[in-house]
Amino acid sequence: MGRDALLKEIPHPLSTMSTKNSPPSIFTLVWDFFASVKLALMTLCIISLASVIGTIIPQNEALSWYAKRFGPQIARFLDLFHLTDMFGSFWFKALLGLLSTNLIICSLDRFPGIWKQIRADNLAVPVKRLISMKRNASWTTSLPPIKAVEELTLRLPGNGWKTASRETENGTLLFSQKGAWTRLGVFVVHASILIILIGAIIGSILGFKGSVSIVEGQSIEKIQPFGAAAFINLGFKVRCDAFNIEFYQNGMPKEYRSHLTIFEHDREILQKSITVNNPLTYKGITFYQSSYEGYKDFIVTLTDKDNGRKKTFSVPFQKQTEWQEEEVRFGVINVEAEREQVTRIKIWFTDQDGSPSVFWMDAGSQVAVDREGKHYLLSAKQMYSTGLQVAKDPGVWWVYSGCILMLLGLFTTFFMSHRKIWIFVCEKNSKTSIYMAGSANKNKSGFDGIFSNLADNLRNIKKITSK
Repeated sequence: MGRDALLKEIPHPLSTMSTKNSPPSIFTLVWDFFASVKLALMTLCIISLASVIGTIIPQNEALSWYAKRFGPQIARFLDLFHLTDMFGSFWFKALLGLLSTNLIICSLDRFPGIWKQIRADNLAVPVKRLISMKRNASWTTSLPPIKAVEELTLRLPGNGWKTASRETENGTLLFSQKGAWTRLGVFVVHASILIILIGAIIGSILGFKGSVSIVEGQSIEKIQPFGAAAFINLGFKVRCDAFNIEFYQNGMPKEYRSHLTIFEHDREILQKSITVNNPLTYKGITFYQSSYEGYKDFIVTLTDKDNGRKKTFSVPFQKQTEWQEEEVRFGVINVEAEREQVTRIKIWFTDQDGSPSVFWMDAGSQVAVDREGKHYLLSAKQMYSTGLQVAKDPGVWWVYSGCILMLLGLFTTFFMSHRKIWIFVCEKNSKTSIYMAGSANKNKSGFDGIFSNLADNLRNIKKITSK
């Protein structure tokens, strides 16, 4: 062969260059970036840190409030980076979007491989590989191979291992597994996070949070959400029938309770007394007891015992009020208070017959007022307004479902495993040899005990002699 012919037989180095050494495409680079576990960990760390900061720094207050508390420069810094409304800021939403994209692509990237492991033909595993596995056992029996396979096929399901078998050139291979689906636990966790984020998005778009103050005896049907200029019509009325407060001996509030009534089209729908940890929910809108405010006016309820008529009045301090139907006049002319809490009330009362009645009574109590030929019951208390936080979050059940799903996914991922058992039965030196091997993708030390107990149990089939 000549030189030219020889050169033709030798391929040029550039012509043999593998396409594997070519630079990856932009799509591959972007895909690998979003499929990275490091990106997920970094994003979760940043979100966690931001959440901690958002918990420490009070949110959604006026800029003047931050300037007064932290100083003008820090207030401007907080406002510049939207740290005063962190969970509604564009960069926090961008982080959540990045995390969602990462979880979706990471799942799509890894799911085919995991699904392939779940659906793999485990009876196609070479026998040599089984014998070389770290977790294995072997023994012999005088039973014929066919009888040994029958015994093992009966014994394995009794121990919770559903068995499949396949004939090979040298013998019979049995296979059983538990928890193959547990490999999907990580994808359940990914899905749960996405469901929680979907719930948060639904709540932020379709829900609202705000506060409202209702004076005793009055009602509202609109609220103003936090950070919004427009009012939202609730679609029903909420009336504060009464407000009660209890104090400790040192004057600190012990418990405050609002008695609320829901009206629709002037028809009473629902009544409930709410406290701080016992809200009222109607049509997906929840009213939480949050605060109160005392007034200089008083709530006076007067009952005519003779005819049963009853009426409640809002009575300004030291101003006369008249009940025309009963031709009576009354007023609060003095009070006694302890730590800004009215404890005793001085009442002036007359019904045009005789001299006016003047008497002291405990706030919130009821006293009998007897006039010439007439009898009344009178109760008086300081007027309050109840402060309610109002919230509607239609995505809350998505969030709850996501949390439950996350717990199931985490339990599956960390406490359950995919366990496999192979048993090969063959005839060797006029005896039936049995080789057993097993593997687990997690909790391998725990699987060692399960494997050993199962091997000991299977050795005890009749006419077996240890190898």
